[in-house]
Amino acid sequence: MGIGVSFPGRDIGADPNAVRHFAQAAEELGFERLTFVDHVLHAAAVAENDPPWAPAYTVDNCIHEPMTLLAFVAAVTRSIKLVTANVILPQRQTVLVAKQAAEVDVLSEGRLILGIGIGWNQLEYRALESDFENRGQRIEEQVLLMRRLWTERTLTFEGRWHGFDESGLNPQPVQQPIPIWFGAMADPAIRRAGRLGDGWLVFPLIGPDDDAKRKIEVFRSAAADAQRDPAALGIDATVYLKDGDIEGWTKEAEAWSSLGATTVTFRTPDTGSGEIDQHIVAMDRLMSGYAAS
Repeated sequence: MGIGVSFPGRDIGADPNAVRHFAQAAEELGFERLTFVDHVLHAAAVAENDPPWAPAYTVDNCIHEPMTLLAFVAAVTRSIKLVTANVILPQRQTVLVAKQAAEVDVLSEGRLILGIGIGWNQLEYRALESDFENRGQRIEEQVLLMRRLWTERTLTFEGRWHGFDESGLNPQPVQQPIPIWFGAMADPAIRRAGRLGDGWLVFPLIGPDDDAKRKIEVFRSAAADAQRDPAALGIDATVYLKDGDIEGWTKEAEAWSSLGATTVTFRTPDTGSGEIDQHIVAMDRLMSGYAAS
């Protein structure tokens, strides 16, 4: 099972030296994947109907723009996979995201995994002049268009929401096409991931329990119904590094593996580690524990 780590942007802040230090430490410690979140605009305060996790995404929290940040991280690392989890695709211009992703893939020499999702924050959709209500429908056409842009020299496209005459991207990505993983929590989104995605990024607050087992079956069944091989698709789950409990961390990762997860992403944010060195110490302890087990 592959092992990744989430970039703790809120704790690292806007210091480029800290960004470089964390990314290089993750690579040197042996993590295979480095994951980055996406939020463009941050509310001044939590609204009454916001979900429980909304306080982590107010204007008091530093969240880097992932495509720009990945270009920087690509230059200071050599082998670690770079994962967006998730770019909120329907609130962004499809062709521009395809261009940015291709550029990051070129600069990283083929290390990008584009995680995408439909999001939950209506404030961002309004600010970015995008329709919140039809986001699930639009993301399917977006995925089709991006894959064609990445693999065809030129194309003419006429869809429901996108249209242009014979055109193409240059440079095209190293990967043909770039892997697209879907972040998904609700069953319709999980089924979409099974039908269209190269993998599923499990909602981070889900644990390896009976409900997770059911959701994995939803994902696999959707893939099979679409005449795809479920075993060829990835599943990434999240484990929070809390309380310094190495045995607990590894047991939770093993529980996810037994359910069918192909990778686990460990998260050090939101666990009391306010300084970058504390995050790196937790990561080092985790990898040392894995080596000893």
